[in-house]
Amino acid sequence: MTIDDNKALSRRALNLWASRNQEIFEDVFAETYINHQEPAVEGGVSDEPLAIYKQLLRDFHLAFGTSTVRILMQIGEGDLVATRWEFTAAQTGPYLGHPASGREATWTGIQIDRHKDGKIAESWVDWDKYRLLETLGLIG
Repeated sequence: MTIDDNKALSRRALNLWASRNQEIFEDVFAETYINHQEPAVEGGVSDEPLAIYKQLLRDFHLAFGTSTVRILMQIGEGDLVATRWEFTAAQTGPYLGHPASGREATWTGIQIDRHKDGKIAESWVDWDKYRLLETLGLIG
């Protein structure tokens, strides 16, 4: 796969977070995929396999019925693609034990994907959890 192919696959992976996206996980991620998040949604740092990552995404879609993803920048080198992104989502369901606020939040992050054999094998995600929680009114 070329660097442009890898960039396109990384965009597909991020677009899984957008509402109404029809991508299939198995077309994007390796079976042995690991997602490293800092901060993790529940706090701390996490290293999650594909099954847990899928559940995280399902929970996100239940909490945020309307969401969009915007790619701000991408850089590729070798088997790595770094993507700076922006998510915008309206909280229409419970999130982290808090009822739906109806508020719309926008936050940014950076994801670095390692590609292997035409799929994403591993990701490192660093995102602005504080901005999300503050915008939703969950912290002051």
